[in-house]
Amino acid sequence: MKRLLSTLLIGMMLLTFAPSAFAKQDGKHTSELAHEAKSAVLIERDTGKVLYNKNSRERLAPASMTKIMTMLLIMEALDEGKIKMSDKVRTSEHAASMGGSQIFLEPGEEMTVTEMLKGIAIASGNDASVAMAEFISGSEDEFVKKMNKKAKELGLKDTSFKNPTGLTEEGHYSSAYDMAIMAKELLKYESITKFTGTYEDYLRENTDKKFWLVNTNRLIKFYPGVDGVKTGYTGEAKYCLTASAKKGNMRAIAVVFGASTPKERNAQVTKMLDYAFSQYETHPLYKRNETVAKAKVKKGKQKVIELTTSEPISVLTKKGEDMKHVKKEIKMNNNVSAPVQKGQELGTLVLKKDGKVLAESPVVAKEDMEKAGYLTFLKRAMGDWTKFK
Repeated sequence: MKRLLSTLLIGMMLLTFAPSAFAKQDGKHTSELAHEAKSAVLIERDTGKVLYNKNSRERLAPASMTKIMTMLLIMEALDEGKIKMSDKVRTSEHAASMGGSQIFLEPGEEMTVTEMLKGIAIASGNDASVAMAEFISGSEDEFVKKMNKKAKELGLKDTSFKNPTGLTEEGHYSSAYDMAIMAKELLKYESITKFTGTYEDYLRENTDKKFWLVNTNRLIKFYPGVDGVKTGYTGEAKYCLTASAKKGNMRAIAVVFGASTPKERNAQVTKMLDYAFSQYETHPLYKRNETVAKAKVKKGKQKVIELTTSEPISVLTKKGEDMKHVKKEIKMNNNVSAPVQKGQELGTLVLKKDGKVLAESPVVAKEDMEKAGYLTFLKRAMGDWTKFK
């Protein structure tokens, strides 16, 4: 009887523990990727597909990962020609007074936008962030309004900004998923990785105040392909990181909130990136700003306008899956009328396979188009009348 009971007990133990043992051996099993973080998410950049999720919608303090949105608005201003990299940015008393991580700007000190971006992306400078906020919007408060407006445009439901730095403030929060989407948008501007992917650099070179910058994201040095994006730490937020890595055609974004130590934070991000690159592959189809269609414009100076992609467009598959029979479809907005601004969203590019939607991405106007004048309308009317005759 004792032998029988022992056999039954062993059998029950095997049934209880075998599934988890096999699961740990299965490389596709993801439950342990970020077990120690408060929340985490893993996405592929081009498609935005979520590959791993742990409480990714939980609202938490983002600390200096806030600066992802700050950098996004800087890159947008550069892209739109509102500011230039060579512009000189003057430091106000307010900007110079920022505590926490800083590049020790002095009131009245001037640096170029390039230098300020180095200070933000590499050294997480709170003073540089506020100086750029004031330079772009006139005041920190107005810049914060732009941050929250952009968050709404991106459809982020779990984000509220109170400052451009990430310093602790009531009502300042975000989520792992929202941070991943902000990073996705920021990485549309590929030149940002020249800053976020730099491990060390200098400011105030050739002066007696030469300042050494060392990136707070150590994975840039120790994980091949990592080139961003931003770390964060406060006593409330603990150790956070939004990391981006590129391998072959694929770029993955991994976010961790609330790790207990930098070592744990980096270990969990590393696991997520390893999982993404081992299990999936990206198939690029279009680059950003690539012309994909033309659209008719009512009352425009020209009758048609070219449409371009607003971001890189790809299809994500599990490794080994084929890419045959992928079809492109352009869904146009109704009644496109002049005037049209460069970058204005005019439709959506949809990729389908066997009737299933694989990816959707906005297509935008390649250039400005003014409203047609009286003479243009008259010439068109005369031309149409001649054809009719």
